[in-house]
Amino acid sequence: MSVGGNIARLALGLAGLCGLAACGFTPLYADNATTHGLTHVQVVEPQGRVGYLLRDDLDDSLGRDKGDAPVYRLEMQLGQTRGSHGLRADATAQRYELDLTVTYTLTDIATGKVAHTGKVMSVVSYDSADQPYAGIAAREDTENRLASDAAQKIEIQLAAWMASQPSS
Repeated sequence: MSVGGNIARLALGLAGLCGLAACGFTPLYADNATTHGLTHVQVVEPQGRVGYLLRDDLDDSLGRDKGDAPVYRLEMQLGQTRGSHGLRADATAQRYELDLTVTYTLTDIATGKVAHTGKVMSVVSYDSADQPYAGIAAREDTENRLASDAAQKIEIQLAAWMASQPSS
């Protein structure tokens, strides 16, 4: 590729960025209030292994500042189902699907009022295994992925809500 082609591509990229700046586009995490708000969310751990994994993933992704008092409390209710798909000749399932529905409530700790509510759904599937240990490992890996996916969706919804709030 010639030097002129690289310069032309760079100029085109810069022009595109200028166009985005002119349209009022602002990245979600550009607002310090959004980032600051996320670090002040106390996540209450739901029951069970998936609840533990979900709380752990949210603590990591929200960047909880344990040195400061939390402003919000995030409580979650989990609904989890497992369905089988595809039967083998011996009538055992070939594949399983785990569905997770998380309904959450974000409460302002100072006032005790509900600030925001939401719901996310995640679906992850895995192959069944003939060996018992392999089956357990496959299900645990699927639960890890399920919790991680739900945590990411909750983080995005919380960040979008916080970005839409007026600055104080």
